[in-house]
Amino acid sequence: MVYLDFNASAPMVEGVEEAVAGTLGMVGNPSSVHGEGRAARKIVEEARDDVAALVGAKPENVIFTSGATEANNLALLGAGRKHVIVSATEHVSVLAHAPAANHLSVDGDGVIDLDQLPEFLKRRGRNSIVSIMAANNETGVIQPVGVAARRAHESNALFHCDAVQAVGRIPFDLTRLDIDMASLSAHKIGGPKGVGALVLADGIEIAPAILGGGQERRRRGGTENVPGIAGFAVAARTAAAARLSIGRVANLLGILERRAEAVVPGVVILGEAVPRIANTTCLALPGVDAETQVMALDLAGVSVSAGSACSSGKVGESHVLKAMGIEESIARSAIRVSLGHETSMDDVTQFLEAWQALAKRAA
Repeated sequence: MVYLDFNASAPMVEGVEEAVAGTLGMVGNPSSVHGEGRAARKIVEEARDDVAALVGAKPENVIFTSGATEANNLALLGAGRKHVIVSATEHVSVLAHAPAANHLSVDGDGVIDLDQLPEFLKRRGRNSIVSIMAANNETGVIQPVGVAARRAHESNALFHCDAVQAVGRIPFDLTRLDIDMASLSAHKIGGPKGVGALVLADGIEIAPAILGGGQERRRRGGTENVPGIAGFAVAARTAAAARLSIGRVANLLGILERRAEAVVPGVVILGEAVPRIANTTCLALPGVDAETQVMALDLAGVSVSAGSACSSGKVGESHVLKAMGIEESIARSAIRVSLGHETSMDDVTQFLEAWQALAKRAA
């Protein structure tokens, strides 16, 4: 099986399973003061160091969550700001907090028009929080979040960033980018599912969304997921080092796109003209529905997806491509192919052969 859906969930990197398994038998609660509890706490705090280092933050500003969806909700609810302003291509867990009137538009390549932001903030006042993702999960398009954060701060607004697809692929440093809050997910970088983090800049405080305990410095109630956090630590360390070799993945993606254009006439590469993360391409095969492509490729032993994988397996209209103004017939035929460090040239070749065969059958 050729797995090319790393943006949905990356295979666990070396050492993660061992780290998780090594904590499953631990009986101590991290909040307990006895020896077993202190052993569990040590694992959590060492992991906090690793996750903080991944994004240039302080360990005490890392809040462990059940994943990026919870982290996004914690940021946008916990900030206590009346107005939430977002880009129209955000993850649905961010879009759910902002009315359509607070959606910043993007151009045909999916890049936000930051000239809109000052006017939005002027109308809504300083009681606002802006949320813009660093890299889009469907197209891979990189957003100018550093500039956006500075403009938000000029109007005394807070700035949150969904950094799920960015970490480990492009440089991402909270301090350098002037970001107040960033959401992370372990399983997107080769860690276990069901664990993530909200990372804060110095001086940023939030109210808890989950009440009932003093865990995570009273910012997220509930006993910490020690096995998941232990695995997250390994993935964070690996991602920090792997970014140095992302050029190999970028080279493979470039080969995939050029060959796709050569073997499948009429293919459309969405967001091709702007900077994208090195592992992601959104390919449209006009005339063949994305769902048909995903199923046909699956039967051929190749795993890809159509848009986000966060809708319980549903393949439907992409709000990202709609916001980009992509023609419906093109948007309906777009699939996402996302690579990882484990991807080989043979994997790319197998995908291209299967996709070309599919295109010929549909012609």
